[in-house]
Parts: sequence; structure tokens; C-alpha cells
Amino acid sequence: MDNYRLNIIVERNVPFIAGLLEPYANVKYLSADEFTPAAVKDADALIVRTRTRCDAGLLGRSRCCFIGTATIGTDHIDTKWCADNGITVINAPGCNAPAVAQYVFATIMQLANRPLTEYTLGIIGVGHVGSIVDRWARGLDMKVLCYDPPRMRAEGGDNWSTLDEIAAKADVITFHTPLSREGDDATYHMADQAFFARLRRSPILINSARGPVTDTEALIAAIDNGSVGSVAIDCWENEPDISTDLLSRAAIATPHIAGYSHDGKVRATQMIVDALTTFFYLPRITVTADTPKAIASSISPFAVIESYNPLSDTVALKNDPTAFESLRNNYRYRSEL
Repeated sequence: MDNYRLNIIVERNVPFIAGLLEPYANVKYLSADEFTPAAVKDADALIVRTRTRCDAGLLGRSRCCFIGTATIGTDHIDTKWCADNGITVINAPGCNAPAVAQYVFATIMQLANRPLTEYTLGIIGVGHVGSIVDRWARGLDMKVLCYDPPRMRAEGGDNWSTLDEIAAKADVITFHTPLSREGDDATYHMADQAFFARLRRSPILINSARGPVTDTEALIAAIDNGSVGSVAIDCWENEPDISTDLLSRAAIATPHIAGYSHDGKVRATQMIVDALTTFFYLPRITVTADTPKAIASSISPFAVIESYNPLSDTVALKNDPTAFESLRNNYRYRSEL
């Protein structure tokens, strides 16, 4: 085993990783659509993003024992099947949280038509991203309503809101949940026709979580009947073949790049490389000399506006929806606040 060289397959759009693992492994870089059962048959490890579906169909005959996904979410991986078959799955929770929070406030700055102190913000999902959004919003003297059932059960207290309260009182609703299709906390289509019917303030709605958290057809109907005011969509159902009907109605429309900051990508790749080197007993590898900045404790409206304007990304996507994947893969990573 001392002379054995690992076989690692890396999705080629994972940033800052090229050349790092070659001293210790045979490394092959593939596009997401090149991950086939034959291609991964002899792989010991895979490093992927959200576009690579990892399940029995891909891995049933592979000797792979480690999957690192340089993303927060894992809904592209059949984690139960992997666990049952001895495959360790590692993701990068929180890696791009500041960037997504930056996107949320850049969107609010573009769509708000009165002082932020007059807005009530409803946050659905208060994990890595939602917690930053919560802190920054309170620092701007916005009223904040938070809904997160797992945290509500674990922590208790009376600082939480219900979905009904958010629907009734929020001027802005932003989603920061994982995608789950089963169980008491399922988030698939949680923003459905019934949810939109309960809205009372024609809120701005922002989805930078997962596309299927919102029911596309129900959202389109809610926009048309005025239940929802302005809409900002970064995460879409059926990516990259997104709904052009929803695209035409969205005030902000971006190709799943809310978390695409330089610091966020460095964090993600470093987290996955750290996990891989620990798993296979390799020396620690530093991804880049650029140390990601600390998360800002507070923000100013001016700093947000200066840092990012989502309108240029919106124009690019609306001009050519078929370029969704190209716009995403060739996105120029922005700086965080």
C-alpha cells in the first residue's frame, strides 16, 4: 500500500485545485457530464460540485470511498446510499455564506423603495447564511422574523416566528434552507400555492437557497395576481433549463452565482482538500496563500451597493437563458463585504 497512488477524479470547474494533488495521486479532471460509471470505476475519490449526480447509477461498480463536494448542499448526492456502501461524503458548510448574504442585501438595495428601517424581513432557514442575514439586518435596524424548525426544537425560546407570521408581516422573504423532500422538515415546494395565498404584504421574495424550495408555477401565478411583489431568483428548478416564464417576471435573475465569491471558493476547496488529505493520511495542502477575510459583523448600505450590483448578471441571463451554464461556469468571482 505504501507504493499505491490514489486515483482521484475532480470536476474541472472546482477552482484553485489544479496541480495540488498530483504529488500524491493520479488526478483526472472531467466536466460534470463526463462522470460516467466507466470513468469513475477505478477512482478512489471524487471531488465534485452540484452538477455531478453521485448515486448507485454512477458508483455502483466503483471502488470510490470518498466524495468531497465543494458546495454547501448535498442534494446531488444520494447520501444514504453512499453511507450504506461505505462511501464518506464531505461537503463545505458555510463556505460561501457571506457571499450569499451579500447577494441578499445587494438585491434588497436594488428593489427596496423606502428606508430599510421600515421593512420587516422574514428569514426562512437560519443556518450559516440565514444567521449572517439576520445579524446584518438587525444592524440596519430592520425588523426580523426567523423561521427554522430544527433550531426552534433544539433551542426553544420565544424569538422564533411561524411561517404564517412571516407570510402576514414580512415585506421581504428570503429562503436559506437545504433541499429535502421527506420528513417533518421537508423543504421541497415549501413555497407553494397555499403559502403564496397567505401572503399579505406583496413581499419581495428572494430564493438563493435551492430552486425546488419554490414551486415555479405557483410562484408565477402569485406574481401575476399580486400576492408576490418583486422576485429575485438565483436558484431555479430544473437548472440549467430554467423557466423562461419566471425569468421574464423576475426583477433579479442570476445563474446560481449568489455564493460565487473568491473567498467562498477558497474556503470550499480548502475544506474539501483538508478532508481528503485527512481521510487518506496525506500531508496538509494549502490551497492558496490568499487567506479568506473574516465575516463582517455589520454592513452599511453604501458598502453593499459598492460591492455588488446583481443587475448586470440579470441582464446577461435575460439576454440569453440558454447560456445559464456558461455564465455560471465562467463567472468572475467577486469580493465579499
